[in-house]
Amino acid sequence: VVDLHLQSLNSSWDAFPDPLHAIDAISMEKVQKSIDTMVRNHLTIVENPLAFLVKYNLIRENKLTNAAYLLFKKTDSVDTAIELGRFQSEIIIKDSRRSKSDVIAQIDEVMEFVKKHINKEVIVTAQPHNIQKWQYPIEALREIITNMVVHRDYRLASDSIVKIFDNKIEFYNPGRLPDTITIEDLLNNHYRSTPRNKLLADFFKDLGLIEKYGSGIQRIINYFKEEELPAPEFQNISDGFMVT
Repeated sequence: VVDLHLQSLNSSWDAFPDPLHAIDAISMEKVQKSIDTMVRNHLTIVENPLAFLVKYNLIRENKLTNAAYLLFKKTDSVDTAIELGRFQSEIIIKDSRRSKSDVIAQIDEVMEFVKKHINKEVIVTAQPHNIQKWQYPIEALREIITNMVVHRDYRLASDSIVKIFDNKIEFYNPGRLPDTITIEDLLNNHYRSTPRNKLLADFFKDLGLIEKYGSGIQRIINYFKEEELPAPEFQNISDGFMVT
């Protein structure tokens, strides 16, 4: 019912005021860092951090939106928790970590953990520099992780989970596909992008971290195809979505 109401307003949960946190709960240094990134991406920004947040609708009527808190929170919190694990088997954990930082920083944190626990081949060539070949295409992994962060349903109590095994990685995210999109639609690229968190998706696009119009799944599949690896599997599971 809530989702239908938000759709009728052409809005999303992340655009609504955060009832728990005031403006001093976010870091203006982090805001300035995002501004600097956007300027390097050839966007013209003349506003100071506070005015910038208002311009992006991240502050409305002097109140933080949910998106603003997720993007720039000063301190770690369970609101964004991602469980990371390296598994020897389904029940034996060799290494684990819990990421609870802001959603921008989490992309690099999760990537760092994944790269720590997958194989990398160094190929010696006649060129001055050797070639490094990862067990999985790094661009595809970053795309999957970025999509996890942007499209997660932060209203749900469950955490995002990344499980790394010898022969596979499982990325689980709270929030199933929209009812209007099936797994077959994803694989055939017959769907329109319907971001769960519109402000996050728009902001990440201007940061240069995502392409907003729904081509991410096809890029992921193509990265694996280029490396002659099995295509990832996509499925709705429990209250969320999993990529294996």
